[in-house]
Amino acid sequence: MLNPEILEKWDKEYFWHPFTQMKVYREEENLIFERGEGIYLYDIKGRKFIDAISSLWCNVHGHNHPKLNKALEDQLKKVAHTTTLGSSNVPAILLAKRLVDISPEGLTKVFYSEDGAEAVEIAIKLSYQYWRNKGEKRRVFITLSEAYHGDTLGSVSLGGIDLFHGTYKDLLFETLKLPSPYLFCKERYGKLCEECKEELLNMLEELLKSRDDIVAVSLEAGIQGAAGMLPFPRGFLRGVRELTQRYGVLMIVDEVATGFGRTGSMFYCEQEGVSPDFMCLGKGITGGYLPLAATLTTEEVFNAFLGEFGELKHFYHGHTYTGNNLACAVALANLEVFEEEKTLEKLKIKIEHLSQRLEEFWELSHVGDVRQLGFMVGIELVKDKKSGEKFPYGERTGFKVAYKCRERGVFLRPLGDVMVLMPPLVIDIEELDYVIDTLKWAIESL
Repeated sequence: MLNPEILEKWDKEYFWHPFTQMKVYREEENLIFERGEGIYLYDIKGRKFIDAISSLWCNVHGHNHPKLNKALEDQLKKVAHTTTLGSSNVPAILLAKRLVDISPEGLTKVFYSEDGAEAVEIAIKLSYQYWRNKGEKRRVFITLSEAYHGDTLGSVSLGGIDLFHGTYKDLLFETLKLPSPYLFCKERYGKLCEECKEELLNMLEELLKSRDDIVAVSLEAGIQGAAGMLPFPRGFLRGVRELTQRYGVLMIVDEVATGFGRTGSMFYCEQEGVSPDFMCLGKGITGGYLPLAATLTTEEVFNAFLGEFGELKHFYHGHTYTGNNLACAVALANLEVFEEEKTLEKLKIKIEHLSQRLEEFWELSHVGDVRQLGFMVGIELVKDKKSGEKFPYGERTGFKVAYKCRERGVFLRPLGDVMVLMPPLVIDIEELDYVIDTLKWAIESL
């Protein structure tokens, strides 16, 4: 093994990290992980950390899971990758069938890609071309302020976080944006409530009434993750679906972050009885093992792309590793683990316990808000609790708290000054308590 000092040097010299100010990164000591076991990660210096953010929200059953390892090894002995452009492979077929089986009724077709942004990009292109294939020239998407759907240009166009994407605004297509439900509710009523939900749905209806060029309404499922864990009022997603059906507009639901158990059910759509025209999946689809994503859609959409070859109706889109054999094999095993280990059934009591423990954060003098949907949590740090004044962005307060947590073996990655808790679903209650106690201690210490 290479000397840790050499690895640290090469890391800072050659590796440009995502969402990272490299000037700061190169001035600090950083973690370089070497292996994992269960909910724990081990760095090159032998230090042990609870992975309290599931390696960016994607690890489900823990690291180094024997069944997922075996699925990967077994497939590797057969073939690692074969193209799906005009041919197929066994794991991709089996996974497509399995995803349809567990998804909301009406979603019957699966288009693969490698990450959540690509899954959304595909939904954008499919929905746009759907209307073109039907002879209608629609071009406008409705989305939400503070939305995040990834970092490719199409998904950025649907997004609404200027901090991330304001630089690229001249490259984006135009969208119509409704207010972020959580922020809208907090501003008017101080809480999520029926009144603000109805106001937002009325705004949406007025847009749908007044325009005949709407391609689709796009939104995350139940909570805006990258915006700082901003949940929707219960029933909002269902209300949007009812309006899109009433006015003949497509609906894209981004379940990339919320899918595969994060909200307490396999997909959040289940909780509100919603079956959209497009459902985008990623992150937890392989249990956090390999890059894979999927865009699910309906027979209605699929049939609009059928025709003779010369009609040019088919979907001219694909990726080299679309439907990769290894990724699909481990994704199948991931779904089997859900059933065998009764992951969702065991999660319910953990979510309830987490809710109870989160109440304690309201007592802290620099916590301005605590937000939760299932196993997705955002704890917002503020400079002044009474006025809600925020810390200056450049002070990196959230990062200071996260670095403090490392002293007690908890690995976190904040969203600005929002401390995110999103541990692997298999964390036990004692380990969950340790994470919560450590985060409270770090906030109080700083």
